[in-house]
Amino acid sequence: MLHIETWKRVLIWGLVALGLLLALPNAFYGRVEAYNDELKAAQPDGSDAEPASGWVSWLPHGLVNLGLDLRGGAHLLAEVRTQEVYKTRMDALWPEVRDLLRDKRDTVGTIRLQPSDDGTLKIRIGNAEGMSAAIAAVKTLAQPVSSVTAAGASDLDVSGQGDLLTVQLSEAEKAATDDRTVKQSLEIIRRRIDEVGTREPTIQREGSDRILIEVPGLGSAQELKDIIGTTAQLTFQPVVSRTTNKDTAVGAGQELLPASDEKGVYYLLESAPVVSGEDLTDAQPTFDQNGNPAVSFKFNVSGARRFGDYTAQNIGSPFAIVLDDQVISAPVIQAHIAGGSGIITGNFTVEQSTNLAVLLRAGALPAGLNFLEERTIGPELGADSIHAGTVACIVAGIAVLVFMFASYGLFGVFANIALVINMCLIFGILSLIGATLTLPGIAGIVLTIGMAVDANVLVFERIREELKTAKGPARAIELGYDRALSAIVDANITTFIIAVILFVLGTGPVQGFAVTLGIGIVTSVFTAIYVTRLLMVMWFERARPKKIEV
Repeated sequence: MLHIETWKRVLIWGLVALGLLLALPNAFYGRVEAYNDELKAAQPDGSDAEPASGWVSWLPHGLVNLGLDLRGGAHLLAEVRTQEVYKTRMDALWPEVRDLLRDKRDTVGTIRLQPSDDGTLKIRIGNAEGMSAAIAAVKTLAQPVSSVTAAGASDLDVSGQGDLLTVQLSEAEKAATDDRTVKQSLEIIRRRIDEVGTREPTIQREGSDRILIEVPGLGSAQELKDIIGTTAQLTFQPVVSRTTNKDTAVGAGQELLPASDEKGVYYLLESAPVVSGEDLTDAQPTFDQNGNPAVSFKFNVSGARRFGDYTAQNIGSPFAIVLDDQVISAPVIQAHIAGGSGIITGNFTVEQSTNLAVLLRAGALPAGLNFLEERTIGPELGADSIHAGTVACIVAGIAVLVFMFASYGLFGVFANIALVINMCLIFGILSLIGATLTLPGIAGIVLTIGMAVDANVLVFERIREELKTAKGPARAIELGYDRALSAIVDANITTFIIAVILFVLGTGPVQGFAVTLGIGIVTSVFTAIYVTRLLMVMWFERARPKKIEV
C-alpha cells in the first residue's frame, strides 16, 4: 500500500528544513556579508567576540560567493620571469666557489669573477693548467636535482675553456627551478591577497609559467597589481663603502644602491647577501627605543645561524638592511646578535611599518612578473549580469510552473512545490561549501529548473498508465514511482557523469557551470523521488480519493 514510515518522513522534512536554513542568508545578502566582515575583523586571533550588529549569531551565515563576472573586480594574467632565479642562485653560489678555489690557489692561481648577465658564473683563473682541478673542486658543490622526472641528475653544469671557468644550472635543474618558482609565486600571491581580506579570489596556474588572478570586489586592476607587485625583498648585505657619488666604480660581485631616507647617499655593497627575506619566519610592527615606528623580525634556524656567525665575525663593521633595492638602514654591528631576531628602523610611519610587516610575512616573490593581460570589470556589468540571470530564472521558473499545473493539475502543484524546494536546496548546498557563483553557474541553475521536472513527468506519465489497469489510485501511485525509478536514475546518472567530466577537465566558468549542474541533478532527484512522493502520500491519506486525475 501507499505508505512512508515515520522516520523517513522526519528525515525528508529534516533535510528540506536544513537546506532552507542554509539558503536563508542569501535572502539577506548585504546584511550577512557585513556581519561576516565584522566577524572576521573582530576575531583576528580566533577569539569568540561577536559583532555588535548585522545578523543573528545562531543562524547560518554562509553565503554563495559572487564571481568576478557578477560582482565586478580585477583580472590579471601574469607571467613569472623564471630566468631571474638563475642569476640569484649563481650570485648566492659565488662566495662558496670563491672559498673553494682560494684553498687551491697554488694550483689554479689568481681568481677573478667576470661580469655576466645570463645567470652564469664566469671565473678567470691565473693558471689555465689547473682548470681540471678547479672543475673538480666546484663540482663538489653540486647536488642531485630534487625532481622525480630528473632523478639522479646534477643541479650544476661546470665547464672550462682555457683559463675561463663557467658554472651554471643544468637543464634539469632549470626545469625543476621553473616549476618551484611558479608554485612559490602562486602561494605568495595567494597569501598577499588573503592578507588584504578580499573575498574568494581565484588564483591558479595557467600553463608552465603563467598565473591567473581574479579578485571580485576590487576597485581596479592597478590596485591588484599594487598588492601583488610589491616585492618586499629583504636582504642583509655587507657594506664595502658609503659614498655620495652615484658614479662610483662597481666591481664584480658588488652593487651600488641608494639610501631610502638620505637623498644623494649611496652604499657600495657585496651582492651576495648574508641572510635574505626567505629566512624570515615572522615580522611584526613595533617601536624602537626612541618610540619611533619600526619592524621586528625573526629568522629560521639556518638564517639565525648565518646571521649570528656574521655579526660575531664583523663587530665594528657596518652592514646594510636592503628592501627592494634600497638601503633602509646601515647600522654598525656593536655585538654578536644571537637568537636570530632583531629590529628594522627607519623613517617609517605607523602605517608604513604595519604594511612592511605584512609584506615581509607574506614573503618575497622569487621572481618578477610580467602582466600580459589586465582587466577591470565594473560592478555595473556585474549588476546587469545578475539582473539578466534573475530574469532568466524567473521566466524559466514561471514557464515550468504553468506547464506542470496545466498538464497535471494537483500533481503538477506538488511538482511545483518540489521545484521551489529544489532551488532552495541548491543555494543551501552552494552556501555550505562556499562555492562561487558565476554567470555560467546561473546558466546551470536555469538548465536545472528545466530538468528538475523531468523525473516528475516520468512518474506522472507512469501513474497514468497504471490507472488504466483499474488497480486503484493508491496502487497506481505506488507502481508509478517504483517503475519509473530506474529510468530516472539512469537519465540523471549519465548527466551527472558529464558534469563531473566538465568539472575535472574544465577551468573557471566551465567548472562553475559543472558545479551548479551537478548539485542541481542531486537535489532534483531527491525532490522528485522523495519530496513529491511524500506530498502525494500526505494528501492521499487526508483526502482518500476513490478516483484521481493526472
